[in-house]
Amino acid sequence: MDERSLQAALDCRGLLTRVLGRLTRSVTRSWQMFGVGLLFGLGFDTATEVSLLVLAGSGAASGLPWYAVLVLPLLFACGMSLFDTLDGTFMNVAFHWAFANPVRKVFYNLTVTGLSVAVALVIGSIEFVSVLHDRLRLTDALTGSVAALDLGRVGFVVAGLFVVVWAAAVGYWRLARVEERWGASSS
Repeated sequence: MDERSLQAALDCRGLLTRVLGRLTRSVTRSWQMFGVGLLFGLGFDTATEVSLLVLAGSGAASGLPWYAVLVLPLLFACGMSLFDTLDGTFMNVAFHWAFANPVRKVFYNLTVTGLSVAVALVIGSIEFVSVLHDRLRLTDALTGSVAALDLGRVGFVVAGLFVVVWAAAVGYWRLARVEERWGASSS
């Protein structure tokens, strides 16, 4: 299988690609992603901002000066700008690398999908066991310790998992010479 046939196989995969393929191919410029980003931003960011506005409003109601009330929203905006910029930069580099050839695209997609599934299983399992523990009023130590987990700390574990998986993936890619082996087998 050569690069062209692998790319053709990648282009005709999946139900969503068949259904939304024409729509996704119509996005040819980065500014056209603004609407998609806006829709995603209305999810998490909006909930967080509403919480911050409630905190700022309660601070104003308690008699804080206006400049002190604005500190929390400004810090949030600065933090979001910094981390969104870092995330965008990282993803730009990752996508440029991944989409340079089909072998990289498959490797990248497998790594991202595997990592996403692992994180979803960990978080989902913690939540599921916590709900079972609370609803069924379980008293065993195992479900009690899982239910007592702080999801903020689990977030640090997830961030560490991202670093470890990406380091392992890059190490495997380089040490196993995946691209060279694939290129040699397709000749």
